[in-house]
Amino acid sequence: MRPPEPDSPPPPDGGTLDAERFAATLDLVVDADARLAAVVDRFGRPGFWSRPPSFATLVLLVLEQQVSLASGKATFDRLRALAGAVTPEAVAPLDLDALRGCGLTRQKAGYVADLARGVLDGTVDWAAVITGDRDACRRALLGVRGIGPWTADVWLLACRGFPDEWPVGDRALQVGCGEVVGAPGPLTGEALVDVARDWVPHRSTVARVVWHDYLARRRRAETVVEGLDGL
Repeated sequence: MRPPEPDSPPPPDGGTLDAERFAATLDLVVDADARLAAVVDRFGRPGFWSRPPSFATLVLLVLEQQVSLASGKATFDRLRALAGAVTPEAVAPLDLDALRGCGLTRQKAGYVADLARGVLDGTVDWAAVITGDRDACRRALLGVRGIGPWTADVWLLACRGFPDEWPVGDRALQVGCGEVVGAPGPLTGEALVDVARDWVPHRSTVARVVWHDYLARRRRAETVVEGLDGL
């Protein structure tokens, strides 16, 4: 039987993943998989974290593409200092040179400018992004220039709380999953999809366990970024 594709909708299982549901789901996946139980034995239970489904968060995700989280945060902080707040109204008037002065590449400056203007003029379906169902949200995100599957999948998991997301393009998930299951190296593509087959419909919880293990092995913690609340 072919494993589910990473962008397939999860089975209808009643709601989003919050702290209470995460705790219960964590118990289920740990009881069912000794490899995940070993993570909890080594490093304790992961805490539940999320990011607000805001314009600022989506900008941060764009800035985090293909760079370290620390680098993305530093660029975001400079942008927030310049604009006063990372909102569409504050960012849209900034020209590309101003954005590049905050450390954005030319490409990302264009993406962020387009996103701000698109939210304001309605060409970005912002209602679908922040309140739409899973498929409508992902479709709206992928229709925005500069937002690909990784950004959309992390948004669905961390911001919208959908319970069965598996961001196969995430490097920490690729490396961390390989470490958790004892593979000789990172798992990518179909191998990463296949290994998660038995974790459906709780892959968002398992991804959090894998990230917890990845960070703990490296004595790092989840990046905390201020200024993400609001639109």
